[in-house]
Amino acid sequence: MALHQNSQEVGVQDFVLLDVVTMENFMANLKKRFQAGKIYTYIGEVCISMNPYREMNIYGPEQVSRYKGRELFENMPHIFAIADAAYRVHKQRNQDTCIMISGESGAGKTEASKIIMKYIAAVTNQGQQNDIERVKNVLIQSNAILECFGNAKTNRNDNSSRFGKYMDIEFDYKGDPMGGIITNYLLEKSRVIQQHPGERNFHCFYQLLRGASDAELRQYQLTRDPAQFHYTNQGSVEVLSEKLDYRVTTAGLKALGFSGDELTMVWRIVAAVLHLGNINFKTQDDQIQIANRKTLSTAAQLLHVTEEEMQRSLTERVIAARGEIMTKTHDIEQAEFGRDALAKAVYDRLFTWIIQRINKAIVVPGGNTQKRYNRVIGVLDIYGFEIFDQNSFEQFCINYCNEKLQQLFIELVLKQEQEEYRREGIKWTNVDYFNNQIICELVEQPHKGVISIMDEACLNVGKITDEMLLDAMDKKLSHHPHYSSRQLKPMDKELKHRQDFRITHYAGDVIYCIYGFIEKNRDTLFQDFKRLLYHSKDNLITSMWPEGAQDISKTTKRPLTAGTLFQRSMTELVATLLKKEPFYVRCIKPNDIKSASVFDDVRVEHQVRYLGLLENVRVRRAGFVHRQRYDKFLLRYKMISQYTWPNFRGGSERDGVKVLITEKNFSHDVEFGKTKIFLRSPQTLFSLEKQRNDMIPHIVTLLQKQVRGWICRQQYKKMKAAIVIMRHYRKYKLKSYVQELAMRFRNARQMRDYGKGIQWPQPPLVGREAEKQLRMLFSRWRAATILRKYPREEWPQLRLQIIAASAFRKRRKFWGQDRRWLGNYLSITAENSNYSSYNASINNIKNTDNFRVVLFSAFVKKFNKCNKSADRAIIVTDGAIYKLDGPRNKFRNMKRTVAIKEITSISVSPGRDQLVVFHSHHNNDLVIALQGEQHPLKEDRIGEIVAHVCKRYFELCNQDLPVTVSPTFQLRLGNKMRTLSVEAVAGVETPAFEHSGAVIVFKVPSSYGSAI
Repeated sequence: MALHQNSQEVGVQDFVLLDVVTMENFMANLKKRFQAGKIYTYIGEVCISMNPYREMNIYGPEQVSRYKGRELFENMPHIFAIADAAYRVHKQRNQDTCIMISGESGAGKTEASKIIMKYIAAVTNQGQQNDIERVKNVLIQSNAILECFGNAKTNRNDNSSRFGKYMDIEFDYKGDPMGGIITNYLLEKSRVIQQHPGERNFHCFYQLLRGASDAELRQYQLTRDPAQFHYTNQGSVEVLSEKLDYRVTTAGLKALGFSGDELTMVWRIVAAVLHLGNINFKTQDDQIQIANRKTLSTAAQLLHVTEEEMQRSLTERVIAARGEIMTKTHDIEQAEFGRDALAKAVYDRLFTWIIQRINKAIVVPGGNTQKRYNRVIGVLDIYGFEIFDQNSFEQFCINYCNEKLQQLFIELVLKQEQEEYRREGIKWTNVDYFNNQIICELVEQPHKGVISIMDEACLNVGKITDEMLLDAMDKKLSHHPHYSSRQLKPMDKELKHRQDFRITHYAGDVIYCIYGFIEKNRDTLFQDFKRLLYHSKDNLITSMWPEGAQDISKTTKRPLTAGTLFQRSMTELVATLLKKEPFYVRCIKPNDIKSASVFDDVRVEHQVRYLGLLENVRVRRAGFVHRQRYDKFLLRYKMISQYTWPNFRGGSERDGVKVLITEKNFSHDVEFGKTKIFLRSPQTLFSLEKQRNDMIPHIVTLLQKQVRGWICRQQYKKMKAAIVIMRHYRKYKLKSYVQELAMRFRNARQMRDYGKGIQWPQPPLVGREAEKQLRMLFSRWRAATILRKYPREEWPQLRLQIIAASAFRKRRKFWGQDRRWLGNYLSITAENSNYSSYNASINNIKNTDNFRVVLFSAFVKKFNKCNKSADRAIIVTDGAIYKLDGPRNKFRNMKRTVAIKEITSISVSPGRDQLVVFHSHHNNDLVIALQGEQHPLKEDRIGEIVAHVCKRYFELCNQDLPVTVSPTFQLRLGNKMRTLSVEAVAGVETPAFEHSGAVIVFKVPSSYGSAI
């Protein structure tokens, strides 16, 4: 559990779990966590966020997935958890929610709102629909644009929001964002014309000057130096990241669908405001004139109005009263006031138009029927409490806003707690807290509040000064405990006489300077300026000033004051927030020097007090530090009890929790509600967590064992299933292959070649071995079909002839295929007149070498390594080739045999000669030419001897013996390489060997030389 104190965590992650709730303990825990880099801490469901003043790697995709769909207590405190809780309530309960981000200027509210937006964008639109992705991008891009035109550098914050922003993000029934709407509150437009020392105007002015191209600056007639312009040279001209920011802003405007004309108009108005600030006035002959007409011309050109009309609007005023029209000329002070009022109004209307344009880009499509099923998540990022060295009307409104939100926060928290206690049947414990209702009434009470007093002063006829307003406030508020001034407290030297008044806010005392209150509350803008801009040639500018269309002679109603408008907007905002389920992010600023390591105890404690965080802790505890639904509680802690593990089956989940609590002896420290259990002390929660953590390793081991076994069983089942599927699939593929073969060969018996020319289909992988057997089966069937017309006694000779034909491969035309093969010719009387001597010699050799049969025998002419030829005889047995002496020596065995398995190849010529060479690895090849007993052979027996040798070689070595057919080939005799060639020579009647060096020539009659 994330709330448990463990070795990896620092302090307590939820202030509700503090042993003793005091300011000292609260501050000590906050400081300890900040110094350890833990910037988030909870108060129940409220997230306290410390500004780290540095980049932190805790917002990536890994963290998003860790917090997605998880309860608050399941992970370390994080703003992602608040965003996810708001999203889940909206999605699961179909209820509107809002996230209220509060804190003083520089506490990190704007960054917090951007982080929330990015998280919501990351966890939605899992289907990657283009429309939803566009809405998400628009929502993200709008942040950069609003920061550009609504944020500025102050002494406390480089990116301070100078306006309030409330964004409603609208979701469909699936929980995907469909659009939204942005509402802005009280832009600090006085910053346009004046900045305090060390502060800057709005970012957009510096982005334009420092980020735009030279061509754009020439177009707007600007220079890059902000010091050259009155509206940007009063405070700091510090360089930030304007070049990059300008590109980001421009890209964001384009991404939101701003057209080229709209984009140009935006920057043109910004440039016009800068030029307006540089317009000066002078008096000549009691007439006010523009001192620098070129600047006036530039401003008029940028606003698309005429120079004469702008000059007239700046130097005089048209007054309509009772149907009469009068013209009043300004003095220099009035002209400067009008110029500044125009600049503020132009910028304010531009800012409002930009927000409306953004809203147009993210408006939710569809009619009201569809929209009523949609729900929203509101994100409120509004200015924090401000106490400056000089506080004016803007700070008064901002601090009033924070008073209203603080009141809302207290009411909602108390209301939530009381409602939960009532719902669960637990007795409510009253909590003492500071109720700031009295301060809100000081500001907004009808007829008695500060805003009513200001409005009354603004309505009075005649010249009303700020001092007169202060006197009226002193008179009506003299007895209010939270209001004071120097007139009421003469001894208070901190207040200036007839200038300052003090309001004791919930955040502390703030001294306001009364100067400017009347004018800022009136927010006066002469009708002349409205008519001027309404008649601009730029239609977009015209659309910003619809009231300029009013007839010049018509008397206008006095508009509502700025204070009243702001009060009404706050009332509407509070009413909107009350309709939603609230979530809170309370931002705290650790120091005023923007340091990542300094923890200013005094500053932080001040913020803790005025944010009411200690009261929040007390309200949240109200006697109980932790509460949880029975099902969640039992699911988390059931493993620590033998009665609830692994599942409780003795009743309801409430009964199971009671059994567990009773067994662990915690009954005295808990209360049982209707759906939740309430724990009083942190020690009980920590004890439960410790027992759970002790059990986790054993449970993990058990689960691992079960899961691994299940995984193995599933894997085994999958393997078995795969084997069955593969077996049947192989059968199917093989069956399909055989069926295709049967279809192709169905007419093979009627074909002339019995199907030899039929193309075999490509076999599947499983059929490759079967294909070999099928081919063998087909070959045997085809051979049997062919042999059926031959007598069986001729089959051995046919087999030998097939072997010979395969060996020669049509390279020798004549090889004895058209005669009967007898094999052992020397045992035949007609072939050998000394056959009896031959038979006796063969019997002797057979008895000596134990061979079975003589396969072939013949008379030969042999050529040896000594280049001599002699008449000999050879026999081919089942194991070797024997060389025998001639008949004269009774066929004596010459003891030189060539084992058939040692033969490497056979060489013959393509002609009709009977030359054959048996090559072996002994480097002494056997070179012979077959012949008759007394004369050359009349028939060809080369095929027969080659067939017998090749057949026995295959039987002995299980491979084919290579046969070379060529008129010239290489051989080795006596370890020497020789070349033998067959030549047909005219006039030669008997074949004979001749040699010349390494060349051996076998000369044959010319009739022997015919080749294929």
